[in-house]
Amino acid sequence: MTPTTAPAHRAVPLAVSPEVADALHEGRPVVALESNVITHGLRYPDNAATARKVEQAVRAGGAVPATIAVEGGRIVVGMTDADIDRFASTPGIPKVSSRDLPVVLAEGRAGALTVASSVVAAELAGIPFFSSAGIGGVHRGAATTMDISSDLVQFTRSKVAVVCAGAKKILDLGLTLEYLETQCVPVVSYRSDDFPAFYCVSSGFRSPVRMDDEALIARAIENHWALGNPGGFLVTTPVRPQEAIDGAEVDAALTGAMAAAERDGVRGQAITKYLMRAVDAATDGRSSRANTAVLISTAEVGGRLAAAHARVRAAAS
Repeated sequence: MTPTTAPAHRAVPLAVSPEVADALHEGRPVVALESNVITHGLRYPDNAATARKVEQAVRAGGAVPATIAVEGGRIVVGMTDADIDRFASTPGIPKVSSRDLPVVLAEGRAGALTVASSVVAAELAGIPFFSSAGIGGVHRGAATTMDISSDLVQFTRSKVAVVCAGAKKILDLGLTLEYLETQCVPVVSYRSDDFPAFYCVSSGFRSPVRMDDEALIARAIENHWALGNPGGFLVTTPVRPQEAIDGAEVDAALTGAMAAAERDGVRGQAITKYLMRAVDAATDGRSSRANTAVLISTAEVGGRLAAAHARVRAAAS
């Protein structure tokens, strides 16, 4: 019999910007950023301006930003200013999670990446750090709805360190922490005792671990992967107190909004936007401003931690 060769897997096309490619080649720190905040956050041109401020914050932290999207059957790693402006001003660009990536790539459509799909793309590109204002989690009422964010599942699969301000207060944050513990995803809070809640300094839950030293966090991340773990590492950093929203105020707004959502039959992916808008209305728009602030502050910390991680890797080589 003539021996046969198994067909090679088709590689997903990556369009990596020259700046990001050079940084990765030279071992300099890079931080991946999601594009979903451009298309499904603020209105144009504020969304484009905020995306640029987030990238500037990563640079201020000492790293190269790489905002990621999909377009033309490729994963674009490192969007240009023109890309950002086009995505920000074009209505109807869909939100693409990791489940949706293969279909959107096959069809060649444009798509804005969420946390889950961004960490998939970051790992493919060889970027070990990703920053987001807040991750998804276990939704309230998940015991009956089974509504658990794909972010949490993807953290068990992609070797990317995720820097965030915890998860949104609209979620069941106690169960979110339980899920992460069950799935063996390390959770470390940077210079904070508590697990934060997006634009709230604290969720009311203590963090599993507090670490104040950036190099120590970098070594812990390297140890996680050296131990053979297949997934990610979560580092939380709270919003600055002067930019935060009071947790009790958010809880009060959520109580009425969740009752209204149940009455109106709002479920699934629509519930997050519904509740966030209700909180924004209840806080007279302050939560939107806090949303922007936490995007920027988290990106700056992400840049610093990525820079510390690059130094640790360089010292070990």
